[in-house]
Amino acid sequence: MASALTDKLSRLVKQISGQARITESNVADMLREVRMALLEADVALPVVRDFIARVKEKALGQEVLGSLKPGQALVSIVNRELTATMGEGVADLNLAAQPPAVILMAGLQGAGKTTTTAKLAKHLIEKRKKKVLTVSGDVYRPAAIEQLKAVTAQAGAEWFPSSPDQKPIDIARAALDYAKRHFFDVLLVDTAGRLAIDEALMAEIKDLHRELNPIETLFVVDAMQGQDAINTAKAFKDALPLTGIVLTKLDGDSRGGAALSVRQITGAPIKFAGVSEKIDGLEVFDAERHAGRILGMGDILALVEQVTSGVDMASAQKLAAKVKSGERFDLSDFLSQIQQMKQMGGLSSLMDKLPTQMAAKASEADLSRAEKDIRRKEGIIHSMTPLERRKPELIKATRKRRIATGAGVQVQEVNRLLKEFEQMQDMMKKMKGGGLMKMMKRLGGMKGMGGMGGGGFPGMPR
Repeated sequence: MASALTDKLSRLVKQISGQARITESNVADMLREVRMALLEADVALPVVRDFIARVKEKALGQEVLGSLKPGQALVSIVNRELTATMGEGVADLNLAAQPPAVILMAGLQGAGKTTTTAKLAKHLIEKRKKKVLTVSGDVYRPAAIEQLKAVTAQAGAEWFPSSPDQKPIDIARAALDYAKRHFFDVLLVDTAGRLAIDEALMAEIKDLHRELNPIETLFVVDAMQGQDAINTAKAFKDALPLTGIVLTKLDGDSRGGAALSVRQITGAPIKFAGVSEKIDGLEVFDAERHAGRILGMGDILALVEQVTSGVDMASAQKLAAKVKSGERFDLSDFLSQIQQMKQMGGLSSLMDKLPTQMAAKASEADLSRAEKDIRRKEGIIHSMTPLERRKPELIKATRKRRIATGAGVQVQEVNRLLKEFEQMQDMMKKMKGGGLMKMMKRLGGMKGMGGMGGGGFPGMPR
């Protein structure tokens, strides 16, 4: 995510954090580097000028000059101003309307409107406990309606049928009427996009807005578009009263400029960020945490949330009860622990939220190797019989050869897994007095602490 910008700014952060004295000269040098980094990241020139002016004014003020650690004070200012550029704190969706609350999705073709509509449906169902209906008004793009139908099913929402021979305004009226009669809380309307801004597109979306009177009009923009995103944002801002922005493809090789520009250009807050292609890959946008990621400080809170949401507390309690009762921790339990790791989104997703200096210690090759190792362990255990999983002591030479052949690995890999399993088994014996649930409760309570707890996972780099 914004890798080039993050690399440049995190190097600068490291460089200026240790500065014992801050002068006009080294502030000017630092700001020159920041300006170059922002321009290369496709941040709009007016936004760069405004940002640099604000940082310079505060950097030469008493807060930095009078500080015991002026370098760190300067980093704090850059962090604060980045946050202010993207919008303070978190801007939530406004659903305070007579049901159904209508949310209109706007943006160019290819920005990810249709998948974002489904991701937002899933978010509203899971986080806000809403009954959601989706409808597509895109009668021009082949298979757009069918695409929304498929992703809506994945999200667990209901889809309202429409067809390419209908007019978008008629589709919208019918969907709104259906949503009212069937007591839906939210109606998500996916609109048509074009490859470029044109009068027909803008006239159509204005008509839809007039007809539906949505409580939220969200502008979906591709974070990889760079300067084009700024021009698109201006056009949609002039055509519609935008209430929020959704940045998509932040997990791609984006330069990060759109995130820093669209807020200032449109005046609308960034409400969500698309961070993966998965149906649950939508995060509520937090400017402060995003600024931390850009500066290479990581996002430990997001990491903790990702870990805790991936932990299956029911299976953890079951395992804790089993260990407490004196039952042996077996290979099926070990497999369950490995699968928990996968549910957390994989190692690379977790590493992306660590501070740059920590993440740099694990290269991409190391991560790739670790993820392959997790899949290999899974394959080995799946090649065992239920009896072998319950009683690993039965696994002698002949059985090891059969398991290795079934998993497509060498016998040494089976031996290595069994050794790791024995170490985990010893650890579980020590947890017998209820220590496991204490550990899990600590993990669950970390959201409010903003820190990391103990407990490792098989295959995780140490």
